[in-house]
Amino acid sequence: MKKTILTHATVITVNEQNEVIYDGAVAFADGKITYVGPTPADLSGYDEVIDQKGNYVLPGLINTHGHAGMSLLRSYADDLPLQQWLQDKMWPMEGQFTGEHVKWGTHLSLIEMIRTGTTTFVDMYDHMDEVAKAVQESGMRARLCRGMIGLCSEEERKAKLQDATQFAKDWHNQADGRITVMMAPHAPYTCTPDFITQIIEIADELSLPLHIHMSETRFEVEQNVQDYGLRPVAHLEKLGMFERPTLLAHAVHLTDEEIDVLAKYKVKVSHNVVSNLKLASGVAPVPKMLAKGISVSLGTDSSASNNNLNLFEELKLAAILHKGVNYDPIAISADEALRMATRYGADGVFQADTLGSLEVGKQADMIVLDSYQAHFQPANNPVGHVVYAANGRDVKDTIVAGRFLMRDRELLTIDEEKAIFEANRVFQQLQR
Repeated sequence: MKKTILTHATVITVNEQNEVIYDGAVAFADGKITYVGPTPADLSGYDEVIDQKGNYVLPGLINTHGHAGMSLLRSYADDLPLQQWLQDKMWPMEGQFTGEHVKWGTHLSLIEMIRTGTTTFVDMYDHMDEVAKAVQESGMRARLCRGMIGLCSEEERKAKLQDATQFAKDWHNQADGRITVMMAPHAPYTCTPDFITQIIEIADELSLPLHIHMSETRFEVEQNVQDYGLRPVAHLEKLGMFERPTLLAHAVHLTDEEIDVLAKYKVKVSHNVVSNLKLASGVAPVPKMLAKGISVSLGTDSSASNNNLNLFEELKLAAILHKGVNYDPIAISADEALRMATRYGADGVFQADTLGSLEVGKQADMIVLDSYQAHFQPANNPVGHVVYAANGRDVKDTIVAGRFLMRDRELLTIDEEKAIFEANRVFQQLQR
């Protein structure tokens, strides 16, 4: 069993005390963290000693909502409202997607995430076997779900549910536990109550969490009231969704009463700040949710609506946007924003006991930032520098389960040149 230690680092643990350790070290073996603390004087017990020379070591970032295959549609349809974007542009193009399109779109996304410090991500899409295979090969960690839109025939809905169920049985806890699964109705306004109920029942049978888009726009909230006489939160509560562990994407349009309901059921929320702003969906009431004890994490959504998967952008914007809209400079602090990208992300993927911070016994998922650059100087406040000054391009090493996926900015598990060529090739097929 190889024992590795990163030494002489600025270790940002994101533990309960938000501890920062100067001249610190993190050791790992067999995929798990075995030591966090000051750099030991005696390093003879380690097989590999890597001197970080002051570089920042912190937990890998966790992206709690996205659609990796949609990277093929990056900038295909910008500057449109959500419903027009979906119905006129995205869905017709996605209807042409084959497993090969999803495969290479996912490879593009994995490259981008590894390069910008994401170690775990949530993905909701179709052709999920291709996504899972790509994740398995890449070494990343993921919560995957076969997204199900119910605006189709009963026969098609049945086929989607069977596909999602089989995917869960085939892939949950695979790739040495790096791949886990959720069940995922697309949204309350795109799935009938009966279809959502069927999905909840399967999730219950398989002991899986649920993931769903909810209250992203005013339109869908109003549509839900028109169709079912209830706003989405009350609607999903009535259907029993929140009786199971649930991760909501967006949750932009919430009342105070709805926030109380989500807090009551300990529902998790993925805040997709860039996508919500780009599609003019609105600004989620994140400080109110956090104040009620709701675990709010960060998601990029797809690179078709973002248009990148650089979670450092979400991190900074989540911290500063809510200060501005609330006229409150402490609405979300740098410490809280970093927790949203790490600890609360671990909550969002229902793995808080194994991910999200640098602590002994947790998975050795971490990133190293090259901090010997002007924008990290002077070294006044490392957490502040990570949130307000850093960028995904500062990531030099990405480690998952103790394995380097990128080292000194060199990708080790994916052929980047081939992925870019193939992604462009299969996209051109769609244009014919």
